[in-house]
Amino acid sequence: MKSYNIKTLGKKGRLWRLGTLIGLLSLALLLVVGLLTACPEDSNGTNGTNGPSPLPPAFPLTVTDQAGRLVTIEAEPQKIISLAPSNTEIVYALGLEDRLVGVTTYCDYPEAALDKPEVGGFNTVDIEQVVAIQPDLILATDIHTAEVVPGLESLGLTVLVLDPRNLDEVLESIELVGKCTGQLDEAYQLIIEMEDRIKAVTDKTEGLTAEQRLSAFYIMWHEPLMTVGSDTRIYELIQLAGGIPVPPDLGEGYPMIGLEVLIAANPEVIIAGSGMGEGADLPYQFALTESRLAGVDARINNRVYEVNTDLVGRPGPRMVDGLEQLARMIHPEIFGSIE
Repeated sequence: MKSYNIKTLGKKGRLWRLGTLIGLLSLALLLVVGLLTACPEDSNGTNGTNGPSPLPPAFPLTVTDQAGRLVTIEAEPQKIISLAPSNTEIVYALGLEDRLVGVTTYCDYPEAALDKPEVGGFNTVDIEQVVAIQPDLILATDIHTAEVVPGLESLGLTVLVLDPRNLDEVLESIELVGKCTGQLDEAYQLIIEMEDRIKAVTDKTEGLTAEQRLSAFYIMWHEPLMTVGSDTRIYELIQLAGGIPVPPDLGEGYPMIGLEVLIAANPEVIIAGSGMGEGADLPYQFALTESRLAGVDARINNRVYEVNTDLVGRPGPRMVDGLEQLARMIHPEIFGSIE
């Protein structure tokens, strides 16, 4: 290796030494800044600030699921079973489809989920099938907590319960799945994308006055007539989209009401949820054709719409699609007409 006597380099030597000194000082400054800003990771997997930790969680990992249960995951799961369509959509959105080894008969999105092995219905789980698969992680919901979850755990299986009650908790459930599967970066990327799209809607609706917000009635089913209560995600989406859910003060859940109550509320917009299979659009057809609704503002002004219930009802990544559709239905003058 060729060597140089620094003393003989003259002006070039001084410049070289100055550049070296600046480089060393810059490196030292970076190290100091790193030490000052580094914080120990808290139990939620963040760095003590509002931002996510750049480091993936280490296994074994203990988390609190959305049923308030402590769950320990010994190693990064390689075989995952989903016991709900919403959980399945989260798994696919995080790029974990190759690890998904079991779903329910109702897990129909994305279409590739239809080819996965089935382990029962939404609230009827084939325990023997699940045990035969020997999954590393089972993603359940609140309806499984009473019997299914204890039964699976008694067999030594690891179960994580997702139970998001609002849009913020949907984002939290995505983070939780990402953390428990070693896909935290993917989860944060998805959450940021969803938050940006939500903000694009709410930035335009938050400033609306009460007079500018249109009254909206959501039909869950038509016979009996059912709508959404104030604790539901659909109710929240209508508000975020710039609407006022009516009738008010109906309580929680999915209450049944009389047709006369709907007529008296006189909504400016009616939105009917539709599903799959025979009779999927019956609520929409009811809203369009029921003669006793002919005098309601929504019918008079042709403001009756149909939305896929999966978009607004399933607590997964596509809820943002549902929010954007509701925004176009309620405020086409702001967001453009629904296609």
